[in-house]
Amino acid sequence: MSHVQSLPTDAVISDLKEFDQRSGILAERLLFNNRLAIVVICLFTTLVLGYQALGLSLNAAFEKMIPTGHPYIANFLENRKQLAGMGNTLRIAVEAKEGTIFDAEYLDTVRKLSDEVFLLPGVDRPYMKSLWAPAVRWTGVTEDGLDGGPVIPDDYDGSAQSLEQVRINVERSGEIGQLVAGNYQSSIVLVPLQERIAETGERIDYHALSQRIEQLRAKYESDKVAIHVTGFAKVVGDLIDGLRQVLVFFAAAIVICTAVLYWYTRCLRSTLLVVLCSMIAVVWLLGLLPTLGYELDPYSVLVPFLVFAIGMSHGAQKMNGIMQDIGRGTHRLVAARYTFRRLFLAGMTALLADAVGFAVLMVIDIQVIQDLAITASIGVAVLIFTNLVLLPILLSYTGVSPVAAQRSLKAELMEANDAEHKKHPFWAFLDLFTRTPWAGLAVGLGLVLGAIGLTISFQLKIGDTDPGAPELRADSRYNQDNAFMVANYAASSDVYIVMVKTPQYACAHYSTLRAVDALERELQQLPGVEATSSLAGLAKVANAGMNEGSLKWYEMPRSQDMLNAIITRAPREMFNQNCDLLTVYAYLKDHKADTLTSVVNTVETFAAQYGSDDIRFLNAAGNAGIEAATNIVVKKANVQMLFLVYAAVIVLAFITFRSWRAVVCAVVPLMITSVLCEALMVWLNIGVKVATLPVIALGVGIGVDYALYVMTVTLARLKEGMSLSEAYYKALIFTGKVVVLTGITLGIAVATWVWSPIKFQADMGILLAFMFVWNMLGALILLPALAHFLLRPSQVEAQPQAQAVAV
Repeated sequence: MSHVQSLPTDAVISDLKEFDQRSGILAERLLFNNRLAIVVICLFTTLVLGYQALGLSLNAAFEKMIPTGHPYIANFLENRKQLAGMGNTLRIAVEAKEGTIFDAEYLDTVRKLSDEVFLLPGVDRPYMKSLWAPAVRWTGVTEDGLDGGPVIPDDYDGSAQSLEQVRINVERSGEIGQLVAGNYQSSIVLVPLQERIAETGERIDYHALSQRIEQLRAKYESDKVAIHVTGFAKVVGDLIDGLRQVLVFFAAAIVICTAVLYWYTRCLRSTLLVVLCSMIAVVWLLGLLPTLGYELDPYSVLVPFLVFAIGMSHGAQKMNGIMQDIGRGTHRLVAARYTFRRLFLAGMTALLADAVGFAVLMVIDIQVIQDLAITASIGVAVLIFTNLVLLPILLSYTGVSPVAAQRSLKAELMEANDAEHKKHPFWAFLDLFTRTPWAGLAVGLGLVLGAIGLTISFQLKIGDTDPGAPELRADSRYNQDNAFMVANYAASSDVYIVMVKTPQYACAHYSTLRAVDALERELQQLPGVEATSSLAGLAKVANAGMNEGSLKWYEMPRSQDMLNAIITRAPREMFNQNCDLLTVYAYLKDHKADTLTSVVNTVETFAAQYGSDDIRFLNAAGNAGIEAATNIVVKKANVQMLFLVYAAVIVLAFITFRSWRAVVCAVVPLMITSVLCEALMVWLNIGVKVATLPVIALGVGIGVDYALYVMTVTLARLKEGMSLSEAYYKALIFTGKVVVLTGITLGIAVATWVWSPIKFQADMGILLAFMFVWNMLGALILLPALAHFLLRPSQVEAQPQAQAVAV
């Protein structure tokens, strides 16, 4: 049995004395009979939460971006303290524009920069490396035997002789390609970061850190020196810096929505009220976040606009219903109550579908997405109060302008004229899809598009599809810096670390190093791997060095005494103090999905074949290893999320309609749009990752609103005995026109994000605009076409106890 509200047309009541204040459902009586109290409560809440919003912070956390429950990340976190800071790391390259790094002025610049960076809050100081760091050492064989020392000796004085000694030390250090570029024109200051500042226990403020790095860049860059910076902290800092420009696009979107809504209504007061209530919802959301202990990050900063967009969609429906009733002569309070009755169930169901659609993102084991889900769900929850309750109450006080009401009534009377030839051409065209030839064409075309989209969507990549930071533009300063790193260093900024666990003190055994060497050879064969580094490789170099530099001895020594002598001089990051953990570094050309997948598969295959109880090869650390684990979680979550979103939408739609046929009509267009959106991502070379994963869930949550409003009125009219064509036409002139209005307006508004300096916002704008428009077309074209084959007036039973829906 259908559960849609369906009663005859509400009576036109111009005198409030004729209206029974006790009529309507309990929620209506409770709210409208206490209008002033509701307005005062909302005003007080807005003031309090507006003040709370002033304390909202914008930041990001490294661990929030990673799936802490994944085995790879669990391995990383378990051994994090022994990995010499190879997690969240900044790389600062100091480039000599003229000559080489073996210049007194250049080295002095590196020293001063290193000293200032060393003192920045959040730096993991024991593991910081540069040419001036005491831990960066050289090792060589001299006439006195095996010798070594810091790359820049204690007696360095900037003289030509000292600079020559530094050059010799660099060549013997093994840091060429890692800390020093192969062309000797730049060197790296490697800055590992803590997750929390040791002195205060607070999380790092990445925006402040990025600004401090930019100040240092401005201070030390000159005609002779250029500085390049990469790392997670810099990406986040640049994203937060770009948000000021993002706010301009948000403002532009709000202006566009307001202008189009005013063009449609020609009523300033109602337009401003719809915008005001949607903005109040945003204020409540921003105030609740710090109150509940949350903050915004660059990936959830789009949520406030989505809340505004959903509010505009629902608010326009409420305003349209009230305007039509006032145009017929109904008192503004009665008109507000009538509209509340008609659309409360549809609006509540749509918002619940939105909230559930966002809430299912909680199943994804990445905290930044879980925070986004909570933020979006809170935003939708407040819309129930601001747009379903507060807006009708405010309109019951202000009403609409008489000119706008008469204009709306005139348009409605013209559209509702029974003469077919007098229907508005656009509505008449849409009405064709309730009839056999056009309905069959629409369903057939929908199935073809869905099949094509599904085929293309199988090519959808998981993870980044571009080098550098795909969240930023290719020509951004960060991506230019990243390109410099890739071009000049074999030890790129994309580091994949394999952890090798052994029994205590067994990390330097010959059998262990031989297995590590075999893994290195496997990794070196991959096209995405530029270089590798491990204790096994160091043992070969040291063995040759101990034998007068003869390459005939470039092999691991079998003597344990020789291996022990080598390991005592090995860099700290290659093994831990207990000698039960080795690290194999793979320096990648990029962190594209294909590159990471090939490395993961190679290590997994090798571990399965050669791993044992004594030697275990564990994935993965380093920024590339962490991203590989994130991609695995995202790939699984993408399917799981879609399944849960649609399961929730189907259940809610069935509770609303109590008809599986109506559910099919409402949900199938959404599914086709989701498939086509994934195909669009393939065409635009956008991968599924943390930033883009929520898009389809958000699009489904918003898109279901259109279908619910159209289907609610259509079913109500079918239960009155109208034909499908008549019922759908009634739905078009009541809620359909607002569906068109909001779909196109929001599509245009978010499409302006294409010009954003933040690329992931531009990608979100394209995808959301596509889903707004296609979900609108699905609700207006494919829904009635499916209804032609699935719904008949005789199949929709009347429900005497239901309340009336007036059109």
